[in-house]
Amino acid sequence: MTRAIPVPPALPRDNTGAESTEQDTVLWPVVHAVWLRELLLFRRYWPAVTFGSLVEPLIYIAGFGLGFRQLIGSATGQPYLQFLSTGMIATAVLFSSVFTGMFETYNRRRHQKIYDAVLSRPVDVWELVSAEASWIAVKSGVYGSAPLLVAIAVGLPVRPELLLVPPVALLAGSGFALCGMWVSCLVPAADWLRLIASGVLTPLVMAAGVFFPLTGWARTGALVNPMYHCTELVRHCAFGTLGAGDACHATVLLVFAAVAWRLAVRAMHWRLVD
Repeated sequence: MTRAIPVPPALPRDNTGAESTEQDTVLWPVVHAVWLRELLLFRRYWPAVTFGSLVEPLIYIAGFGLGFRQLIGSATGQPYLQFLSTGMIATAVLFSSVFTGMFETYNRRRHQKIYDAVLSRPVDVWELVSAEASWIAVKSGVYGSAPLLVAIAVGLPVRPELLLVPPVALLAGSGFALCGMWVSCLVPAADWLRLIASGVLTPLVMAAGVFFPLTGWARTGALVNPMYHCTELVRHCAFGTLGAGDACHATVLLVFAAVAWRLAVRAMHWRLVD
């Protein structure tokens, strides 16, 4: 028996298809409905998603950390295994959020037509995008905490600043999820998403200081890479070295999320409404 998923109550629209003024400012009913739908679906496929999101970073930590630490004792004054484990937090957030934003939203928009059904109710595109991105961000923030537990297990001291890591992961996950949703609207076919995953995301990770410290021109070039700012902010929280420069890292992530939200809303509106 199919279980019904609640949606926001119907409100009158004018001849242009716009919602009433009151509904334009109400986001919570849409978030509630989308989250309930996602939770019902997540109960069915969580083992597969969790395995990929958690095991892949752990494999990197085991392969690079246990192997390279024989050659590299420390990085930026920290044991290399802890340096790598904290860097993998940003990687886990990136892949768990942007992959969902690209592939799942593409399928729901292009093949399953879920978004068409949602927008048949009194729901705006920006509400749909915001609700979907909030779910992806929270989920990626939880998955991104797994490498942090590994870092603690290999000797990372437990300090109050570690409580800031999940909010950083949530902020970065929001931007990456929205960016993935935007990209999913630009490609003509799903195969292009795999090209972006290997041709764009992998270089972003390699140029973010996840596996080795960045210096000179590499560090200067990384300033335009949101992964770099996420990695630096996570590391400074984990190692208790937060400073004034971290406000710049947080600002970049906020701006990145805001720009990605705008781009995702415009692209979704173009694909679903225009």
